[in-house]
Amino acid sequence: MSQLHESTTTDRSASGSRDLRLSGLTKEYAAFTAVKSLDLVVPQGSFFALLGPSGCGKTTTLRMVAGLETPTSGTIHLGDTEITYAKPYKRPVNTVFQNYALFPHLNISKNVAFGLERRGVKNVGQQVADMLELVELTSQAHKKPAQMSGGQQQRVALARALINQPEVLLLDEPLGALDLKLRRGMQLELKRIQTEVGLTFVHVTHDQEEAMTMADTIAVMNQGVIEQMGAPNDLYENPTTTFVANFLGQSNLIEAEIQGREGGQVKVRVQGAVASIPAERAHSESGKGWLGIRPEKVLIAEAGQPIDAPGDVITGGFITDVSFVGVSTQYMVKMPWGQELMVFEQNTGARRMLPVGTKVDVSWRPEYAFLLDASQDAKAGIEED
Repeated sequence: MSQLHESTTTDRSASGSRDLRLSGLTKEYAAFTAVKSLDLVVPQGSFFALLGPSGCGKTTTLRMVAGLETPTSGTIHLGDTEITYAKPYKRPVNTVFQNYALFPHLNISKNVAFGLERRGVKNVGQQVADMLELVELTSQAHKKPAQMSGGQQQRVALARALINQPEVLLLDEPLGALDLKLRRGMQLELKRIQTEVGLTFVHVTHDQEEAMTMADTIAVMNQGVIEQMGAPNDLYENPTTTFVANFLGQSNLIEAEIQGREGGQVKVRVQGAVASIPAERAHSESGKGWLGIRPEKVLIAEAGQPIDAPGDVITGGFITDVSFVGVSTQYMVKMPWGQELMVFEQNTGARRMLPVGTKVDVSWRPEYAFLLDASQDAKAGIEED
């Protein structure tokens, strides 16, 4: 396996940066525009995720990078090399699809060797052995795909792509066909493999947890454009749009009247109470706004009881629903103005579960709140069942 890692490292130092750059990339169809003037840089050697709901343009973007779709306008570069209109087989890019696309009549070794042998490469045995070791399938080399689990087949597809030593590996919903437990295990496997080989991985998914578990950087796409891009924790803790706040996890968005800035804080009035938001997390400056707070950041206590580590407190709520989910209890709390807030409380055993109908106060620390423009739809990004 060291052979692949050494060769890619040498190529980097010899040719300089080989970032993947998309400039003004657009794909129009007769009835709609799938991707709208996309500008994006994927740093060499990073694990990058394109995240968004069905129809947001993420797979179309991936297919343009792979050469399977032709852009309407814009360019695609790998380092200084333009590949916008290059044939798929002439690009230093390989794709792993959700359906694996393995050859059922070939054993695992032959599946992995296929790309090299097709190009006339001789004596591929050691390279195949290195790849099977990387994906931890050495003992399965002589099996046929039908004799393997979904997770094992996915690792074969990965090895078959990596043995070609692409500069960029494209992953199109690669774990979508796996069950939940296997998918979580494969998330960690993919991240381990990417770290070990040091290649650029571009991963398309609609699964927020999958993107946050694996990616160094996430670009959240919606209707053909990137809504926000950054490290997973930055996007989650400080979303700049209601779509990102709702699509990446869950958020309580409460209507607020912006009063103005005081030092490093922005003050807002929320249903008669005053709350604070750090200025760097305030993405609206005047008029109305949406005060956002994640459910696990909301603290809850029976009415009149002290709240652990109190911040901004709102009184007068009562519990309308309780869901026990093992590691946490999820409450729905109806507030005096009629809105229901989500509250996720870790099951530490510090106190009893509060029953439906309990009158409660809620609180959150100001540093966890964020403020968004009220002109945005508060329900944007909430996926319908």
